[in-house]
This record gives sequence, structure tokens and C-alpha cells, in this order.
Amino acid sequence: MPLTSGITLSPYQILSPLGAGGMGEVYKARDTRLDRTVAIKVLPEHVASDPDLRQRFEREAKTTSSLNHPHICTLFDVGEHEGANFLVMEYLEGDTLAQRLKKGAVPLEQVLEIAVEIADALDKAHRQGITHRDLKPGNIMLTKSGAKLLDFGLAKLRPSGTVGADGFSAAATQSEPLTGRGTILGTLQYMAPEQVEGRRPTTGRISSPSGHLSTRWRPASARSAGRVRRVSSRRFSSMSRSPCPRSSR
Repeated sequence: MPLTSGITLSPYQILSPLGAGGMGEVYKARDTRLDRTVAIKVLPEHVASDPDLRQRFEREAKTTSSLNHPHICTLFDVGEHEGANFLVMEYLEGDTLAQRLKKGAVPLEQVLEIAVEIADALDKAHRQGITHRDLKPGNIMLTKSGAKLLDFGLAKLRPSGTVGADGFSAAATQSEPLTGRGTILGTLQYMAPEQVEGRRPTTGRISSPSGHLSTRWRPASARSAGRVRRVSSRRFSSMSRSPCPRSSR
């Protein structure tokens, strides 16, 4: 049930709704202790009663709290009030990249700036053994201080281990992953083609959202994994048969 203005969750007073998704309802709120504006993600009842979805919510709290980076949304607190579980995050003013793209293509200079900031945020996460797994325009907020990466609800964690020369953890992935083998997680249109096909995706891929940034062209309009697989296979096949010609200069 949506929360109304004036309701309090512990020291946080709800001001207004900001949005909702499958994993939570987000509200603008005021921290009455520190007198600051925050964003609160509340776990809906249907999610709280599902062990798998509840575990993802808890995983988002753990992964986000372990990351301290200027281009990753900061987690301030996690709590429970009268059966309602919630995350308290920094309140960001601005539009998501998805909202910005509705106004038209983004200028190349701004595309590069956003891409560099998000790549830096992903690098921070990867060095700590965290893979976001749902990188898309809707999870990137554009603020006056730069781009911010949001929503680590589908993130994959690796046990702590040594970090290789390439900056990625050398530790093995979890032996008992939260998702079953063959399960596709994320947003189909922004997945790496090899991931949709069930193969291990290339690390550090951000080309799909970046291309959408500058052209407004969505990587794939298919609504099913099967359709995306067929589109991806045709594109890769075409690319391998017709490589880009080298410049004559």
C-alpha cells in the first residue's frame, strides 16, 4: 500500500512519492534527526513475502553500502518500521538518462562525460567484486554534480579475493548463486548479446547505453529473450562477414 505524505518511518517523514518499480516504492522524505532531504525505497508487501526478492533487496543494501564513489548513489541507512523494510539513500535532483533521452539525442561531449563517469563508477564496483548486471538509462541519474549510478538490486557479488592487474577480482564466483543456471537477469534491450545467448558476458561493457545516448536508438526493441537472441546472432554474423573497411588515409 503506497505511503501518504506525513507518515513517518522511524525518524524519516514521508514528503511525496518519487516512483515505483518491481523491487520497491521510492519516496522523498525528511530525516528529522539531521534535517536533510533523503530518498527512501520501501519494500512492498508482495516482495517482503517472497524470500528470493527479499534477498535481492537485502543484497542491494549490502552492495550499495560497501561502495563509496562520487558517481554511485550513497546509501545512508537501512531499517524496519512496523513490518516495513526500507533503504535510505541520498536524494538526487535531476532526470534519469531515460527521461533525458525522450527530449532528443545527447550531444557528443556530454555523452563522453557521462560515459566516463559511469565507467569510473563501474570500475569501483568491479574492483570490489560487484557486477551491476542492470546497466541502462533508467538506472543512471543526471544531476548538477554529474551522473550517478543507481539500483544494485540485481548485482552479483564475488567473494573477496586478490585483484588482478586488469582491476578485476581473481576470486571465483559464488558457488551457490541466488539465481538459477540459465536465468536471464537485467533488461533485455541493454544486455550484452553473448549474455542473452547464455554465454559469459564481456566485462566492463557500456557500449549499449552509450550508443543509445548519442543516437536515441534502442539496442533492441524485442520483448522476448528469444527474439533478442535471433537479432543478436544476425548482427554478429553480419559484422563478421562485413568488417568495417580501413581508412585509406
